Amino acid sequence: MAFLILGLLLLAMKATEFGPVAGWSWFVVLAPFGLAVLWWAFADSTGLTQRRAIDKMERRKEERRKRDMEALGMTHRPAPRGRSSKAAGSEGRGPGA
Repeated sequence: MAFLILGLLLLAMKATEFGPVAGWSWFVVLAPFGLAVLWWAFADSTGLTQRRAIDKMERRKEERRKRDMEALGMTHRPAPRGRSSKAAGSEGRGPGA
């Protein structure tokens, strides 16, 4: 996105002949657009775009769950990790104990 904004800014400056950009080559002015295309191709091919979308959906789902639990009057508690209390209490007992 930064490459696209930079490209639009340089293009506007070149078109209006504003500042030092007026004397620059068109290749330099249009280079950010090419870099943006390369970046998007890289991000799509490596799955970066999809991972970001999935992470965003997961955050939204968790926020919605917390909000709904609070609306029901329940506090949000993460699931316990490790052994449950029943499993911890039955340790050390044999089959007939």
